[in-house]
Amino acid sequence: MALARVVSFEGVSKERMAGMQQEMDEGGRPDDVPATEIVVLHDPETETSLAILFFDSEDDYRRGDEALNAMPAGDTPGRRTSVRKYEVAARMTG
Repeated sequence: MALARVVSFEGVSKERMAGMQQEMDEGGRPDDVPATEIVVLHDPETETSLAILFFDSEDDYRRGDEALNAMPAGDTPGRRTSVRKYEVAARMTG
């Protein structure tokens, strides 16, 4: 069963999002976060953001969650306001 880790942030400027995109383009995802896909949504008007990470298994989710919780606050897009775990009920791409 696929799982998603959905994290909301506030205080996320356009400049910070541009920097995060560049970091992701250059370095990819961290080795200790076994996500199959990462999607980041941003509302520049309210400076809020959602990060959605998809994992193939409970073990992958646990490992990714532990690694992400241990990240320094400066490595995140803004102030984390919530973290939720979801089962992926349906998904369509392309």
